[in-house]
Amino acid sequence: MMEDYTLPFWIYMGVLTVFIGGAMKKVLASHISAAPTLVAWLGATVLVERLWAFCLPAVLVLALLCLACCLYSARTAPAPALPPEGKAVFITGCDTGFGKAAAKRLDALGFEVFATVLDLSGQGARELQRSCSPRLTLLQVDITQPQQIQQALLDTKAKLGLRGLWGLVNNAGVCVNFGDAELSLMSNYRGCMEVNFFGTLSITKAFLPLLRQAKGRIVTISSPAGDQPFPCLAAYGASKAALNLFINTLRHELEPWGVRVSTILPSSYKTGQSSNHAYWERQHKHLLQQLAPGLLDEYGDDYITETKELFQNHARTANEDFSPVLDAIVRALLSPQPLVRYYAGPGVGLMYFIYSYFPFSVSDKFLQKLFVKKKLMPRALRKQSGLGMSLYHHNNNNNNNNNNEEKLDK
Repeated sequence: MMEDYTLPFWIYMGVLTVFIGGAMKKVLASHISAAPTLVAWLGATVLVERLWAFCLPAVLVLALLCLACCLYSARTAPAPALPPEGKAVFITGCDTGFGKAAAKRLDALGFEVFATVLDLSGQGARELQRSCSPRLTLLQVDITQPQQIQQALLDTKAKLGLRGLWGLVNNAGVCVNFGDAELSLMSNYRGCMEVNFFGTLSITKAFLPLLRQAKGRIVTISSPAGDQPFPCLAAYGASKAALNLFINTLRHELEPWGVRVSTILPSSYKTGQSSNHAYWERQHKHLLQQLAPGLLDEYGDDYITETKELFQNHARTANEDFSPVLDAIVRALLSPQPLVRYYAGPGVGLMYFIYSYFPFSVSDKFLQKLFVKKKLMPRALRKQSGLGMSLYHHNNNNNNNNNNEEKLDK
């Protein structure tokens, strides 16, 4: 029976098997909702059905493959978490948001936490001092300032003594823009790169000797915007894309040293200035003042205002429960075999599944519906559209007049 099938058939079935197997592996490892998982299992069922219909030996091969996967999964069952006691962790950006919450959680677990803040007298720093144990050390660090990074390194070494640093949590970051890529100011692009990429790069390079000494962990809070083209986030996304590539390269290079590197990709959360109405108003006003008059006229101030309102609405509905992100940080620090990537929050795994396996036309529409649902077109396009409609009506009227004249002549 097997000789009835040609080489292209076997190539096709092999590719189909690899694709569905890869999709299932990615879905089941992403901790996402049941719907995509069901789709993956249905795909596998269809594959098995087709193999059964074509030839029994191919089904046996698939069964052996599934058995091997099960045995591998059983062999690599998650081991007990490592103890946090005696381990030191350095966290950046602890004034608010994920950083402040992570400092509290890790301190409560028993880590020795070094938390950086921009302002030692600020509300976030005072809250950490009140709520955390004496093990926590607060350091005033702007990660864009090399001198402050070096001072923080000296202070950390002084407290650690001969010990190394178990974990570096790269959390500090900014999103200083909103709007189309053409409308985003060059200062916004540079601002995002300076903090999100160069700042994280500087702090990581400075603390690498301590991390290599302890064979520790690097955990970086990045963003899906660094992998996928979110509308109106070009400056932020570009800085996170650079960060993702750097971290992935570092992961390969530090493997021989025993340092594990993980990236956390959160969904939408209410952090930093995102829920601050005055912040969005200032950003909006500054953008309108800085744009070239011609560009502002082509896009329209109403188009820019709509974008600002959409960002505000999105921020208001963002998740306030940081638990998925904090859990991912803890797992990345304490798991004997930490994952390369952690999808933290609802919908992130599904987003990456669609981006990885669906056509760009589908994934682009998904992002547009998910994030910023713009209704207005730029003013210049509206004018063109209006002109086109006017010409259409004008031509129709001319055609009707000509037809009427022909009828009269007849």
